[in-house]
Amino acid sequence: MDTKILADLLFPNVTKTPADLDAEFPPRSLPEGAIVSRMAPSPTGFVHLGNLVQGITSERMCHQSGGTLFLRVEDTDAKREVPGAVQVLIESLKHYSIHFDEGATIDGDAGNYGPYRQRQRAHLYHVYAKQLVLQGEAYPCFCTEEELSDIHAKQEAEKANYGYFGKWAVWRDRPLEDIKAALDAGKPWVLRYRSTGSIENKIKFTDLIKGNLELTENDIDHVLLKSDGIPTYHFAHAVDDHLMHTTHVVRGDEWLPTLPFHLQLFRALGFKPPKYLHIGPLMKMDGESKRKLSKRKDPELALTYYRAAGFPVQSVYEYLMTVLNSNFEDWRRANPDAPVDSFKFSYKKMNPAGSLFDAAKLRDVSKNVISRMDVDTVYAEVLDFAKDFDIDLYDHLTADESYAKSILAIGRGGKKPRKDFAVMADVKPYLDFFYDDWFTVTDAYPEGFAKEDIKAALQGFVATYDPADDSGVWFDKIKAVADGLGFASDMKAYKENPSAFKGSVADVSMFLRVAVTGRLNSPDMYSVMQILGRDRVFARINAMIETL
Repeated sequence: MDTKILADLLFPNVTKTPADLDAEFPPRSLPEGAIVSRMAPSPTGFVHLGNLVQGITSERMCHQSGGTLFLRVEDTDAKREVPGAVQVLIESLKHYSIHFDEGATIDGDAGNYGPYRQRQRAHLYHVYAKQLVLQGEAYPCFCTEEELSDIHAKQEAEKANYGYFGKWAVWRDRPLEDIKAALDAGKPWVLRYRSTGSIENKIKFTDLIKGNLELTENDIDHVLLKSDGIPTYHFAHAVDDHLMHTTHVVRGDEWLPTLPFHLQLFRALGFKPPKYLHIGPLMKMDGESKRKLSKRKDPELALTYYRAAGFPVQSVYEYLMTVLNSNFEDWRRANPDAPVDSFKFSYKKMNPAGSLFDAAKLRDVSKNVISRMDVDTVYAEVLDFAKDFDIDLYDHLTADESYAKSILAIGRGGKKPRKDFAVMADVKPYLDFFYDDWFTVTDAYPEGFAKEDIKAALQGFVATYDPADDSGVWFDKIKAVADGLGFASDMKAYKENPSAFKGSVADVSMFLRVAVTGRLNSPDMYSVMQILGRDRVFARINAMIETL
């Protein structure tokens, strides 16, 4: 067959050559060893934790090497695209601090290697499609959906492998006359790759995460261009990664079965393939066994879950760093105040089999992250959460900013900061007793203490309390109350002979805590009383005395 005649028949308006496009998209001017990678999600409206794992991996590799990270929207499958999904995608990634140097934005494209939306790049793909036809490595297929279904049914009956290959590839070697007749009849066609592979053969490949692999060679004549002229993902990503000079591709290991085809395409197109990093799935324990996180079963797979729960971006980011690099936790312990960007990320530390998602560990990491934040940062984080998910909390915190910050400042700073909450949804139950309209006594005094002793302790405190006292004098007065009621002010003496006392100064402090905060557990009581002020402290204590 005269492939030039066929190429001109199929692509009469394509006049540019691959060499022309190489000139339009020259190599990037970057330092030696710089990595160029991309995030290339589909606009389906669902942005998940796996996207973030891949994004962090790519972002760290690129920016630690002085390279470039770009965002490409892979929208070739119009049936799956959700209206507004591109904006959701971009805003979600921005919220989680994945910084792109170029690519798709809400307002258009930014960068010299666009367009960055694949449906806008059809003219580029057609240049390479025509070249493959010229080389005899692609051909048109006019099979209808019914004919393809019939092929599938026959393969099923013969217990053959499914796909368009060998004797099933009925348009693979059709004469030019048949193709011309089909085109003249206006029949729709797709462009298929002419595979020379065999499932009897294996290819050897080195993945930067999985290591050395042996994969079955591709023998399927996969579709390159659909009937509307838009490419499949397989063809589009090969062309795009070449023209955008992608050096490393990070993606989920569900793509490994298609890798032999992708490598065939790069070879046929004359491209140097990028280095691949196939990430294992995020897993979770389900009873005694592990399984992949599921969109249907596991709300924590969606990034919207973390926003609604009030996890700060930095908490999710640092947790994922512990998942991705096993040495991150040791580094963080040794560098508690260092910016996370100063950690040397390495794909060599990633688990080839995938990692276990641990919700409890995420909360622990988040507590540590929040405990290291200064009060202004915590306040901003709480407001950002509350304005969308708890407007009542937002209104209370913004009514008196300095008052709210004084609450959030309790226990902040120092070598052992308090770790009172893991998510911003925990803030309201942590501080609600500071606001009179929210205050209620939720915890009862433990049994075993006489009401008369509780009342006397409360009255004794009221008689001596002075807000001007420092914390040392304040606590000395509580100890004096304890001694006067037969409670031990010396904890060592109490532990040595507890039966000699009614209780300890810790119990007297607890009496005050329940009266002032309504709880058995609360932040530092000296700080609490300083913030509430003398009148409100006395009002709450006196109200408790009246109930005893």
